[in-house]
Amino acid sequence: MFTVRRRGTARLAVAMVASGLLAAGSIAVAGSAIADDATPTAPGATATLGGLKTFDAAVINDGGKKEDVSAGLFEMSVDGGGTIQTYCIDLHNPTQGKAAYKEVSWDESSLHDNPDAGKINWILQNSYPQVNDLAALQKTAALSGPLTEKLAAAGTQVAIWRFSDKADVTAVDPVAEELADWLQDHAKDLKEPAASLTLDPPAVSGKAGDLLGPIKVHTNASTVQVSPAPGNPSGVKVTDKNGTAVTSAKDGDELYFDVAAGTADGTTSLTATANTKLPVGRAFTGVDSTTQVQILAGSSDSSVSATATGTWAAKGPIPAVSAEVNCAKNGLDVTAANEGDQPFTFNLADKEYTVEAGKSETITVPVAEDQHYKVTITGPEGFEKTFEGVLDCQTAGNGGDTPSSSPSPATAGGSSEGTGDTGSTTGGNLAETGSSSATPVIAGIAIALVVVGGGAVFFLRKKKSAPSAE
Repeated sequence: MFTVRRRGTARLAVAMVASGLLAAGSIAVAGSAIADDATPTAPGATATLGGLKTFDAAVINDGGKKEDVSAGLFEMSVDGGGTIQTYCIDLHNPTQGKAAYKEVSWDESSLHDNPDAGKINWILQNSYPQVNDLAALQKTAALSGPLTEKLAAAGTQVAIWRFSDKADVTAVDPVAEELADWLQDHAKDLKEPAASLTLDPPAVSGKAGDLLGPIKVHTNASTVQVSPAPGNPSGVKVTDKNGTAVTSAKDGDELYFDVAAGTADGTTSLTATANTKLPVGRAFTGVDSTTQVQILAGSSDSSVSATATGTWAAKGPIPAVSAEVNCAKNGLDVTAANEGDQPFTFNLADKEYTVEAGKSETITVPVAEDQHYKVTITGPEGFEKTFEGVLDCQTAGNGGDTPSSSPSPATAGGSSEGTGDTGSTTGGNLAETGSSSATPVIAGIAIALVVVGGGAVFFLRKKKSAPSAE
């Protein structure tokens, strides 16, 4: 049911926050009370779906049955400020109105096993809205007629679906179809873009008197602001490796928690924030609902953030429990490291595991696709953590929903205004680019079928007097 494997601290350093939903609680292990007041969140951007804004008509050809859909650009409002535009990479899965989304890596999305993911990125970089000179795009692609925004959006979306969902789909308008064919024929592999902002690792640990870290900053922003958690314990500050207090950082910088000797056992956190244009090609999945996976096509200056946690204790087992989505195995890799001087025993999904002092183990916990998951990890002296989220690792075409017999009608000349010949996409389930009506029912059942889950708690690591080699 589970696989257990041993990994070193280098493996721990690259583990990411799985769900961003870390329940506050407390740790008391081997007599050491460690207050867990920090609540790390998913790194990068989080956003709320607005709707399908610029679109035109397309047709899915599914075994001789034709399904009309709308194809084009969605818009999302970024939490903290900013707006992003996205295309769908999950054709048959409807969007959920006002769904919350988070920025994730390709490995944590339906692109994890898609050999054409790089071609999708090429399309994004070489078509609308990244190329907003439509006359130039029309000339480059040798199109037979004028290219409007709605046709450019529809043609781009259709080309993306052919790679993301392996769909037999065509644009209704001949010019949009010509653009889709040109993009499909010319697409080349491009590498995955880096995250807008991450802190690596998202948690560190050690003993009072040590520098806890390093925590490396990865960002495309020119600078990020760094601040300790409100109520940061006296005797703890955020510094560089020399112990100099830090309030801002740039890509590649390393941060530490400087914990004064004699500081009572505890936990704190730091938060890095920035405003930046998000990298085109980043994937977005639902935070707490099953909703259509999206891929970034354009961004205003938007708010991004990342949190890292530092924990220290005097003796006994000092657990570091974290998790990351493992789409390759349709589950969560739950990693438990023990930087203490006694074994750490914990219970996960009704099984007991023990990690010896100075060791770590990873348990791959199976999670049902498109289902809400939840897990509670318990240990000695009141150790308890609960994590939850939604696993979204496959397109509906990979064994999930198929188009229903009553898809949402395609509306030519679409915008969100709903005036004239445009079609309103506000309200409802916004299923313009997904034709299954089953998802709301599945989501309801999922809550009742909660099984296991994951998220990120703490990484506790030994003192490092100098930055580790990558």
